[in-house]
Amino acid sequence: MSEPFTVPYTVPISTYRVQLTPDFGFAEVAALAPYLRDLGVSHVYLSPILQAEPESRHGYDVTDHSRIRAEFGGIEGLRALSATLSEHGLGVIADIVPNHMTVPVPESGNAALWSVLKDGQASPYASWFDIDWTGGKVNMPVIGDDTEPVADGDVLRYHDHAFPFPDTHYRLVDWRQGPGYRRFFDVSSLIGLRVEDPEVFDATHEVILGLVEEGVVDGLRVDHPDGLAEPRGYLSRLRAVSGVWTVAEKILIGSERLPADWDCDGTTGYEVLNRITRLFVDPAGSKPLVELFVTHTGMPHDYATVVRRSKREVIDLFFAAEVDRLHAAVGGDRETLVELLIAMPVYRAYVVPGEPVPEVSASIVEAAGQVAAARLPEGAPVAETVDRVLRGPADAVVRFQQLCGPVMAKGVEDTALYRWYPLACLNEVGGEPGHFGGTVDEFHAFAREMSPTTMTTLSTHDTKRSEDVRARLAVLSELPEEWAAAVGEWSAKVSFDPALDYLAWQNLMAAWPIGPDRFFGYLFKAAREAKTSISWAAPDPAYEVGLRGFVTRAIDECGASVAEFAAGIEPYARSNSLGQKLVQLMLPGVPDLYWGNEITDFSLVDPDNRRPVDFPLRRQLFAGEGGFPWDEAKLAVTTQALNLRRRLDPASPYVPLEAGEHVVAFARGERAVAVATRLPVGLARRGGWGSEAIMLPHGTWHDLLTGVEYTGRIPLAHLLSTYPVALLEGE
Repeated sequence: MSEPFTVPYTVPISTYRVQLTPDFGFAEVAALAPYLRDLGVSHVYLSPILQAEPESRHGYDVTDHSRIRAEFGGIEGLRALSATLSEHGLGVIADIVPNHMTVPVPESGNAALWSVLKDGQASPYASWFDIDWTGGKVNMPVIGDDTEPVADGDVLRYHDHAFPFPDTHYRLVDWRQGPGYRRFFDVSSLIGLRVEDPEVFDATHEVILGLVEEGVVDGLRVDHPDGLAEPRGYLSRLRAVSGVWTVAEKILIGSERLPADWDCDGTTGYEVLNRITRLFVDPAGSKPLVELFVTHTGMPHDYATVVRRSKREVIDLFFAAEVDRLHAAVGGDRETLVELLIAMPVYRAYVVPGEPVPEVSASIVEAAGQVAAARLPEGAPVAETVDRVLRGPADAVVRFQQLCGPVMAKGVEDTALYRWYPLACLNEVGGEPGHFGGTVDEFHAFAREMSPTTMTTLSTHDTKRSEDVRARLAVLSELPEEWAAAVGEWSAKVSFDPALDYLAWQNLMAAWPIGPDRFFGYLFKAAREAKTSISWAAPDPAYEVGLRGFVTRAIDECGASVAEFAAGIEPYARSNSLGQKLVQLMLPGVPDLYWGNEITDFSLVDPDNRRPVDFPLRRQLFAGEGGFPWDEAKLAVTTQALNLRRRLDPASPYVPLEAGEHVVAFARGERAVAVATRLPVGLARRGGWGSEAIMLPHGTWHDLLTGVEYTGRIPLAHLLSTYPVALLEGE
C-alpha cells in the first residue's frame, strides 16, 4: 500500500470555474450550491473578485485592490457565498491578478494611478507601477484624432478620458504609440504592477490574504505569472503568507516543464488539454488536411515559417517601445535582439539576476541564439547579446524575460494560430498545430509523471474553442476526403477572404447550430487577430460589410448542408467528447470543469465562451427529465467521475492498461479503471471491436455508467456496447 497523500493544506478534489459578471454575482453562485455538490465538485473556482471596471465581464481589469467587487455583492456577499457553499461541503478558489491593473476611462477610476499622474515620482503610489520615467514624464497613449484636450478646472478632458490638470507628470500621445509603462501584452489599458516590491505586494494582496486567513478562500489561481519580474520569488512569497493550494497560469510548450523551484502546486492545465486533444486526433490526417488548408488559403506548408513571420510583425506593430527599453538595458545591436526574441520557443527561460543561470535556461536562450544567427548577417553580435540577457545587468535580464511572453502570446496565440489552421482543434493556447496526433504510449508516459496537485482542464475562459467543438474537429482528421468534398461544395457557393474562409467552415460546422451574430463576432475577431486583411489597429469598414455578407450567405445557403455534415459525424464526435472528458476527469491532478461543460457546449473564443449558462436546463437533465442523448451521456460521465474522485486517493498511481490502438485505458491504483474509445471512424471502418478484449486488474469491477459487473478479461464489444467509455470502480 502506498503512503497516504498529505500536504499541509487542503487540496481540492475538483473545481468548477464560474464566470462572475454584474448579472451573475455571489448570490447567483450561492443558489447553485446544491447542484454543484450533487455534481461532485469540491470547490467553486471564481473569476477575479476584486473591484474592477463596473461593466467588466471578466474582471481582469482591476481598479482597486482594497475592495471586493461591488457589482457581485461586495465583501458581505462573498462571505455569505462562502458560508452557503460550506454548508454544502464546498470551498472557494479565487483567481488573482498580480501582474497588472487597468487604466480606466475616465482615468480617475484608478485612484492609485491618478495619484501617480498627478504627482509623478512624488506620489506614494509611484513604486506601484512599472513606469519608464526617462524624461520625467510617462507617455499615455490616448490621442486618436485632431480634437484638442480641454482643461476643466483641475481636470484635463479628452473625449471620455480625464487626467489631472496641469499635465506636469504625464504626456498624452497617439494611441498607436507604445506607452511609457510595461503593459499586459499589447493592451495599453492594462498597466504593469511591481509586485516584486514588498510594499506593493502587501498592499495589493492584503484583502485576498485576509480572506484566506478568515477561511473564506481556500486556494488561489495566479494569473499570468510570466509577466512578473521574478515569478519564482513571487510564488515563494505568496505561499509563505497564504499557505494554501496554489496553481499558476503557466503555458508549457512541447517538452517544457514547470520550473522545479516554483512554490506552487502546478499549472492551470493547458499542457494536459493539448495532450488529451492530440490523443483523439489521427496522425494520418496530417498530410491531406495540410494540403487542403494550403490549397484554400495559399499559406505555407510549414507552421514554423508562419510563427516566425507573425512574431516579426507583432514586434514591429506593437512592441517597438518595449524593444527600445530593452535595447537600452542590453546595449549592442537592436536587430540581433529582435531576432533573438523571435527565435525564443517558449514564454520565458526563468533566469534570475545575480544567480547562476540554470542549465535548462541557458540551453533555451543559446539555442535561440543559434537560430537567430542563421538569419542575421555574418558577424552579428549574437553570442554577446545572449550573454547579456542571461548574465548582464538585472534590468537587461528581467526586461528580456518579461518581453518574451508578450511576443509569444501576440505572435503565436493571437496571430499565427489564426493564420495556420489545417485542423483548428490543435490551435489551442500552448498547442502545436503542426503536431498531429499522438500515440497512446506517449500519453501514458506523460500521465504517469503528472502531479496529484496540478490542475487539469479541457475548457477555460481563454480557450480558443470549447472541448466539444474540438471533439467535432478531431473527427476531421479521420475523414479528410469527406471534409474536403464538403468544404469544396460550400466554398463554390460562398467565398470571401481566402485567408479566413477555411477557418470559417471549420468553426461553422464544429459550433453548429450557431446564429449569424455569434458567427460574425467570432470571425470578425479572428480576422483582426490574423492581421492578414484587417487588424485591431487598422479597421476597414468595407471588409466588415463584406464579412457580414459572407456570414449571412454561408448560413442561409450552406446551413442545411453544414447541419447534415455535423449530424453525420455526431456519433464519432460524441465518442471523442465522452472519451476526452473521462480521461481528463480521471487523470492524476485536480480536474477543473468550466461552467456549463458538464453537458455539451459548442462555444468559440471569448467573449462567446463567457455567455450565460442555462443552469435550469442542467438541473432538469440532472433530475433525469429527458434531453439530448449526448447531453445525458456527458452529464452521466461527468457526475460519476467527479463523485468517484471523492472516494479515490489523489495519490493513486496511474497504471496504463494494455489495449488496442482504438482504446486508451488506465487504472488509478486499485480503485478505478477508465476506458475510452479513440479514433472511432477507423474503428467503425474496420467493422468494430471484433474479438478485442481488455484484461482488468484483479478483483470485481462495477461499471458506474451501466451498473454491470466485470471480472478478468472482457470483450471490448461488450464493455463498450452502451457507451464509448467505461468507468469502473473496484470492490
